[in-house]
Amino acid sequence: MVTGYDEIGKNIADLKASPNINDYKSEVASWSWENIWNELDTPNGLINQAHECIDRHADGDRAQKLAMIWNSSNGIVEEYTFADLKKETNIVANAFRKAGINKGDRVFFLSDRIPELYFGVFGTLKLGAIAAPLFSAFGPEPIKERVQRADGKVIVTTPKLLAKVNEIRSELPSLESVIVIDTRDDEPIADEDLAWSELCEGMSENFTIESTGAEDWSIMHFTSGTTGLPKGAAHVHNTVVSHYATGKYVLDFQEDDIYWCTADPGWVTGTSYGMFAPWSNGVTQVIDEGGFGANRWYEIIQKFNVTVWYTAPTAIRLLMKAGAERARRYDLSTLRYVMSVGEPLNPEGVVWGLEAFDLPIHDNWWQTETGAIMIANYPILPIRPGSMGKPFPGVYPAIIDDEGTEIEEPMVEGQLAVRPGWPSMFRTYWNDQERYDSRFKNGWYLTGDKAKKDADGYFWFVGRDDDVINTAGHLVSPFEVESALIEHQAVAEAGVIGKPDDLAMEVVKAFITLNENFDESPELLRDINNHCRTRLGPAVAPRDIEVIEILPKTRSGKIMRRLLKARELGLPEGDTSTLEDD
Repeated sequence: MVTGYDEIGKNIADLKASPNINDYKSEVASWSWENIWNELDTPNGLINQAHECIDRHADGDRAQKLAMIWNSSNGIVEEYTFADLKKETNIVANAFRKAGINKGDRVFFLSDRIPELYFGVFGTLKLGAIAAPLFSAFGPEPIKERVQRADGKVIVTTPKLLAKVNEIRSELPSLESVIVIDTRDDEPIADEDLAWSELCEGMSENFTIESTGAEDWSIMHFTSGTTGLPKGAAHVHNTVVSHYATGKYVLDFQEDDIYWCTADPGWVTGTSYGMFAPWSNGVTQVIDEGGFGANRWYEIIQKFNVTVWYTAPTAIRLLMKAGAERARRYDLSTLRYVMSVGEPLNPEGVVWGLEAFDLPIHDNWWQTETGAIMIANYPILPIRPGSMGKPFPGVYPAIIDDEGTEIEEPMVEGQLAVRPGWPSMFRTYWNDQERYDSRFKNGWYLTGDKAKKDADGYFWFVGRDDDVINTAGHLVSPFEVESALIEHQAVAEAGVIGKPDDLAMEVVKAFITLNENFDESPELLRDINNHCRTRLGPAVAPRDIEVIEILPKTRSGKIMRRLLKARELGLPEGDTSTLEDD
């Protein structure tokens, strides 16, 4: 794949901290998941994500270390040590047990990023129940679909969001109770609901965690496909082994780090890397209740001295739109490492990090189903902008053909597949075993992504199976075209689809948003098109470019190409429950 950028990276001596992985090849060669397991606290072979993330620190040298710095939407700051988190989650576990929640029950969380959300998830895990976070922006219908599919027993929510639950609770036969987090609101709680404050009042600060083994259920995340109902990818307590390992070696957590993950717990990054990875490594993290804003985000990094920052390509593109000079107004010198996930990061975004932060942005790849990072760019290795990076030690991805045979030749497109067996692999789609089984074939987990691998072992994303465009026999990666488009100074974001054509089967159509100070004109569109023809060649460059105000994206940052295509062709839009608010 041509990116237009040279390989970039820093020497070890130039890094602000000695990386946890110093020799990638030797780490891969000697890797043992058993060794990682032994770094955790697993008495009698039992493992519980809440114990690994909270109690083992609270019972040791990190008891008084800051675990959570909570920044409210209006600037109020609350701080919690690991000892505080143990106390609060024990209280919640006792309260939830009082409310009738038992091992294996499904507990849904519909809440903004407030401390009680985090106390609630870990309290649920201490009970051996299954935590299922939801997007707080969901409407009633997607909430109903998910709770119904998992036979949810309890919904934990806030007064602000309660109306959504009230609208559909009569259609949820499995729902036994609704717990309303009332500590920051004065609104009275209805008689049929349970008030968080009353449940927790007088509860003991001591709790014996339920005995959970590696294969006991822990957390469930729903992921939307192109068609069909949302899929409930269910994970087990053993997944924390992958969270801990990738936190240590990909996010490169150091003892003194201040970490910030911008993801909402309503999608998997917000739990895997907004709860489990940092806290299993005993790291202090910032949790911000507010939404995106370039100034707000830079102020958070400056105010809390953030050192490690994990965000999404959509946010990076919006920061790029605001300009690197905006970043330069703030003291961001504490940053030593910036990462991105959600969808592949365009090469332009990787390199822009150098302009804004004096740091390249490290992309990585994984899925809700994989539970943790599978392929990554590491501090120790050079970045090839546009590449997903190299496999995590102990993870074995490959490019395979339609028969399931591994493609050895470099840069030949095929399906990205992974050998099953890593700790955080999902164990089922809840109540949909047939759909789960369809993801495995010939000894591979089929990711549904198209990719290539170069001669040096770097993987390159091409697109989802149903995204790749066939134009006059040329297979075109939407991501590659989008990357070329946003290299143009006028283009802020781009989404590319294949549009049916009688002669060419499909032609490439691009939807773009413009940066500030640029107005749509025939001359500008011609210039953008000429730029793409020069970079990509006439066979791959867009045949048609349309300027729109907003690209449809999920809240996890993925451009919804299928939605662009449906709107272009007047087709049904399908499941749009994860669509980002305009």
